[in-house]
Amino acid sequence: MPMYCAVFSGSVDPRPLDEECTSLTNPKLYVPGFVRLVGGDGPCSGQVEVHSGGDWTPVSVGNFTLPTAQVICAELGCGKAVSVLVDVPFKVSDGRVWAEEFRCEGKEPELWFCPRVPCPGGTCHHSGAVHIVCSVYTEVRLVKNGTPQCEGQVEMNISGKWRMLCASHWNMANANVVCHQLGCGVATSTPKGAYFVEGGDQIWKAQFHCSGAESFLWNCPMTALGIPDCTHGNTASVICSGNQTQLLAQCNDSMSEPAGSVASEESAANCSESRQLRLVDGGGPCAGRVEILHQGSWGTICDDSWDLNDAHVVCRQLGCGEALNATVSAHFGAGSDPIWLDDLNCTGKETHVWKCPSRGWGQHDCRHKEDAGVICSEFLALRMVSEDQECAGWLEVFYNGTWGSVCRSPMEAMTLSMICRQLGCGDSGTLNSSLAFREGSRPRWVDGIQCRKTDTSLWECPSDPWKYSSCLPRQEAYIMCTGMRPKSCPTAAPCTDKEKLRLRGGDTKCSGRVEVWHEGSWGTVCDDSWSLAEAEVVCQQLGCGSALDALPRAAFGPGNGRIWLDEVQCRGRESSLWACAAKPWGQSNCKHEEDAGVRCSGERTTLLPTTAGTRPGAHPVSAIFSLPGILCLILGALLFLVLVILVTQLHRWRVERRALASFEDAVDQPVYEEIDSLVTMKMKDLLGSPEPPPPRTDAPSEGYDDAEEVPVPEAPPASHMSEGDVPPEEENGMRASQTGSSLQFPKEAADPGKGEDSPWLLQGEEEYPGYDDVELSAPGKSTVASL
Repeated sequence: MPMYCAVFSGSVDPRPLDEECTSLTNPKLYVPGFVRLVGGDGPCSGQVEVHSGGDWTPVSVGNFTLPTAQVICAELGCGKAVSVLVDVPFKVSDGRVWAEEFRCEGKEPELWFCPRVPCPGGTCHHSGAVHIVCSVYTEVRLVKNGTPQCEGQVEMNISGKWRMLCASHWNMANANVVCHQLGCGVATSTPKGAYFVEGGDQIWKAQFHCSGAESFLWNCPMTALGIPDCTHGNTASVICSGNQTQLLAQCNDSMSEPAGSVASEESAANCSESRQLRLVDGGGPCAGRVEILHQGSWGTICDDSWDLNDAHVVCRQLGCGEALNATVSAHFGAGSDPIWLDDLNCTGKETHVWKCPSRGWGQHDCRHKEDAGVICSEFLALRMVSEDQECAGWLEVFYNGTWGSVCRSPMEAMTLSMICRQLGCGDSGTLNSSLAFREGSRPRWVDGIQCRKTDTSLWECPSDPWKYSSCLPRQEAYIMCTGMRPKSCPTAAPCTDKEKLRLRGGDTKCSGRVEVWHEGSWGTVCDDSWSLAEAEVVCQQLGCGSALDALPRAAFGPGNGRIWLDEVQCRGRESSLWACAAKPWGQSNCKHEEDAGVRCSGERTTLLPTTAGTRPGAHPVSAIFSLPGILCLILGALLFLVLVILVTQLHRWRVERRALASFEDAVDQPVYEEIDSLVTMKMKDLLGSPEPPPPRTDAPSEGYDDAEEVPVPEAPPASHMSEGDVPPEEENGMRASQTGSSLQFPKEAADPGKGEDSPWLLQGEEEYPGYDDVELSAPGKSTVASL
């Protein structure tokens, strides 16, 4: 297929490729700034786009080669291409792709001069975009006796020149990446300066922070900001195991062995060097959750007995200075996979954290909510300080555990662009040198920052070494980025609680992810203990009515920034979320996948009198079938059921009382009649008897001075107990005494139908043969004794 040259419009010139097509003297054909990279960490990485004369158009993946990427990186001043990714989702896709394929050889000065051909059929394959990464770090080698081998001094090709690497922060993880990259197996040792060659170029002072899993050394996090020059001869060296593909034999030592137990030096060295250490999810290589690579798996450390002595060992082992904080309770989020160590008890002087006494590998009684972490003195963070702006202010860096200023010399455009991008404040910025210097005492940590296009963060930019007073107070940097905007809640004026709370990501302004303002930035709330009580406080605080739902697990998408609150526990009646109990600000064991959200009923409105008593603007169907409505219905049903049971029991009790009273009246009446009849018969017998009755020897009952107990014979037949046998006046006057006496009778007398069940039978009565103990008193009449 013949090659063609392209004209400015992007169409294909039918003339064959010749000198005219590649001549820089032909302004009609040459287009400066023909290519760019977008969507990456900076101008030296991202999706490939070319200028079509009117707009930027992405390049398809068809026949895109590494030589083409090398031409693009060289044209942009970004060094060499270190990776080419294809089929990457388009950053912004409108269906258009560049209609030609580039056929670069790698030696062209710019992409415009590469041969290109139309895509087959006039349409380029566009399953995805092309994404390339350029870097000034392109090759690495180990040099011994002047020749590359699998052991020797570590050298790296930086911007086309071979430079030795400094050994001040060189560790086994970095060495393993180099050995793997060179196909030399794994690292066995890192003897400092063992292969130093005099007369070499200046030693490269940047620090690499590899975890050991990276494929290339330049993929490791790197720090150059504030790093001092390397001392003479302090160069990094590595001895690899050779052309081996397998790892070293696994260690068989036990962490449960007493400190100082006998073991060979070779075995101890192999054990220490086959394991790796890293810090995860801390925002940098010198802060985060502690993880150890052991037996091929990354695992965590339990926070039982975790303190600064343990953290000191971790920080020094990683070349991150001293420990500032030993965090517990999964401060940097919960890990996964094994929990390798527990009850660590370091003295602080050990060279490796796994040399400290502990329970033993894999022996623990913890969960990942107890993962240990550290913050080391080399941990870095960046912020802007301003009273009323989010992307303008005094630039400060967190170093050695303290926030301090950044000096503004020389602060060129590339450095300002890097700072603004890293803070999410646009792609460029300017210095404001007209402001009076700030009052107050603080460190002025660093000066002389000079970022390059290939740097992906401010930490990779070379600068002068860290100093407490790197410049004068009037030389502190005040930066204004293009993304400058007022703060949502300015600290210059008092903030109400309502202004410190917002909802994001929802489909209405009264639903979304809960975000709170604290210490100059917006952050999220963890869903631990998140319930309708907390959601109710949020909805009321925002004037959004009542809470309909409390949504966990980032239902409205994960947020960013800090997770300010965790374990929030409200009663539901607090005036604001700040009045609820919670962990201290900024202390959580959550990730943004656990961000809390709410869904409120709507804006709060003034209650108007309505016949139904409902809130205007509310949604009755949603309110009834929401979780609070369902709970109310269930509780109401239970209360109603209990009330019905109580009413039923009360009714039965009253019925039984009335029935029992009727029964007593029914029994008493015949008893009184029977007694009257018996007394009358006895009186007749006495009057007709020629002999007087024998004298009584029984003492009268207490309380009845004028009455004597009259022996009562056995009950006569029922035929003798008719009403006609008792005179009416005696029937009305005679009563059984109810004080100090008892009325007892056989069941046959009370129940003529013996053998039949009766609901009103008295329970537990014994049968007596007669009426031996009946005391009688007839008020208004003579006693039986007087008769």
